Amino acid sequence: MKRKLFLVISLLFIFSSSYIAYTQFTPVEIGIRAEIEEFLKTAEIVNSVDIGEGVTNPKRLFLQNEDMGRMSGAWKNVEGKQKGAWEGWQYEIAAYQMDKLLDLNMIPPTVEREFKGKKGSLQFWVSSPMSELDRTEQKKGIPKSRYDNWEKRRHIARAFDCLIANNDRTQQNIRYTADMRWILIDHSRSFYSARRDRKRLVYGKKGHKEKKLIKKLPRVFLEKIKALTYDTIKDAVGPYLKDNEIKAVMLRKELLLKEIEGMIKEIGEDKFLY
Repeated sequence: MKRKLFLVISLLFIFSSSYIAYTQFTPVEIGIRAEIEEFLKTAEIVNSVDIGEGVTNPKRLFLQNEDMGRMSGAWKNVEGKQKGAWEGWQYEIAAYQMDKLLDLNMIPPTVEREFKGKKGSLQFWVSSPMSELDRTEQKKGIPKSRYDNWEKRRHIARAFDCLIANNDRTQQNIRYTADMRWILIDHSRSFYSARRDRKRLVYGKKGHKEKKLIKKLPRVFLEKIKALTYDTIKDAVGPYLKDNEIKAVMLRKELLLKEIEGMIKEIGEDKFLY
């Protein structure tokens, strides 16, 4: 009973704490992440509805069990070319595993889950009051007390997207908590391994999508990037990335480190690293 009460209280506060640090999830949220993953994998599916947005036609699954009550998640099983772009549900899981490997802690728990006889990804449903699109359309500014965190997250997200070749970071898939922490969703258009995605980054001075620069990063995050190896990535992502996709990540790692090195020389290490 005590364990169940602790989990219920924790989940009531999930994604609503004022904790601000290098990561965006609170210690409590990170502490119960494995249990949320297990819930998403095993809890009974009691209902499903179409989410009604996005080209991947995701569904919202409602799940419940005795220990953790009722929660929901976004399920998608898209695979192959969709409206001119390659998509894969497995990349949602790979992005989450990379998020954990880098201690990014900005992507909600995401697991493999079968629904109606089909395999797909199931991502914990974030009750977010606002997306970046909502914020810009409503012309809402960033609160002064949150601006430093907001600005730093923007550059971390760019670096992460460069590493995983996420060509689809739209304003809709940047979600905010009530206290303006960043939550990143929708990574089914990631981990491309074509020539362009092995030779150039998504962002940066030669970014193939946009010339948006990465102007600051945490030292610990940079060290996590440097420490990436083929084997550590393979161990993290398991069957969700092919060998050529992992090798493409490693090539982008080197490109990203060169981009960072160039920016440090340009603006100074003390301004770039914190």
